[in-house]
Amino acid sequence: MKYIAGLVVVMAAVWLLWSGHYDPLLLSLGAVSLALVLAISIRMRIVDDEGAPVQLPLGLVLYLPWLFLEIAKANVDVALRILKPGLPISPRVFKVRAGQRTDVGRAIYANSITLTPGTVTIATDGDELTIHALTREAADGVLTGEMDRRVARVEGSG
Repeated sequence: MKYIAGLVVVMAAVWLLWSGHYDPLLLSLGAVSLALVLAISIRMRIVDDEGAPVQLPLGLVLYLPWLFLEIAKANVDVALRILKPGLPISPRVFKVRAGQRTDVGRAIYANSITLTPGTVTIATDGDELTIHALTREAADGVLTGEMDRRVARVEGSG
């Protein structure tokens, strides 16, 4: 039931933000469309902890500022390596285990790695991710497991 309530809140907020209209007619049409989508989702049995991850927003509030800082630091590092060709690069491909228990958590982890310049998630196989890193430092940043632990906390398993 909490997933349904969470889904209603998120869908209503997104509809209100994207539409920008607050006329009674449009609000009622929005409510009807929300109810229709919710009824179809329940009938399809896709409303679950992954379809409506209501536990994520609080964790994301704590995680996103850290991620943005990591992205900024990695941007500076990659930009310096472009502007100063003498700085070493040592591309490598390696595998890491994702400590998340859900597909949503693993997707957040894999995408967080890819969002950070200098690293790219090139393959996933269950809880194993194959990563390409531009430098040894970028690879070490992933291998420390800090991002893995933080994403696990976002999904509530860490």
